[in-house]
Amino acid sequence: MAAASPKVVVVVPTYNERENLPVLAGLLADLPVPDLHLLVVDDGSPDGTGEIADKLAAERPDHVGVVHRTAKDGLGRAYIAGMSRALAEGADIVVQMDADLSHPAGVIPAMLDKLASTDAAVVLGSRYTAGGQVAAEWPWHRKALSAWANFYVNAILRLHVKDATAGFKAWRAETLRAIDLPSIHSNGYSFQVEMNYRAVRRGLRIVEVPIRFEERVKGASKMSFAVQLESALTPWKLLFGRGPRRG
Repeated sequence: MAAASPKVVVVVPTYNERENLPVLAGLLADLPVPDLHLLVVDDGSPDGTGEIADKLAAERPDHVGVVHRTAKDGLGRAYIAGMSRALAEGADIVVQMDADLSHPAGVIPAMLDKLASTDAAVVLGSRYTAGGQVAAEWPWHRKALSAWANFYVNAILRLHVKDATAGFKAWRAETLRAIDLPSIHSNGYSFQVEMNYRAVRRGLRIVEVPIRFEERVKGASKMSFAVQLESALTPWKLLFGRGPRRG
């Protein structure tokens, strides 16, 4: 008897993504992944994204779920809510990705294959590993900020990950349990760095696969000054005692 396919839950936080979410849901539905589910975590989007998510769930109740949060308190909190729900509902693998279509859904099968064929604890969709790309349309200042952020994080934390700030990842459920999601401190984009740091400090392996990162077409970026400031401070906070140590 063939082994059952792992339950894969794709967690997608949303805030004002009404134009992008249906497109992403369609791309995920078309993937050749037998037991794939979409879990939308909406932070009370005023543009009606939450209602669109509910409609998608009504159309495919066995494959789409929605978490409605009343407070918009950051990307990290949204991911923790979604990942915790996915684990509680029996996910074997949790994929995290953005709703803005910047992450190529078509790479998910390759990420899952890498998890299945290696001892990787998490597979990361990387802009900066060999074969990775950033869309030419991405503004030069965003490219410069991203490149600097990766250099900065690795210089401080020595993660040895080429795309340390990436937000497109496939996690084994046991990895998420091992790094203790509820105690994650970071909230904005530095959430990605703290997740990687916790994995590395526990001796868990991160594997990168190349992706082409696209610039969003619809909607607005959520990158604010407060998010950038937190991202600059987080590596130092982790280095000086706020991250878990190997036991």
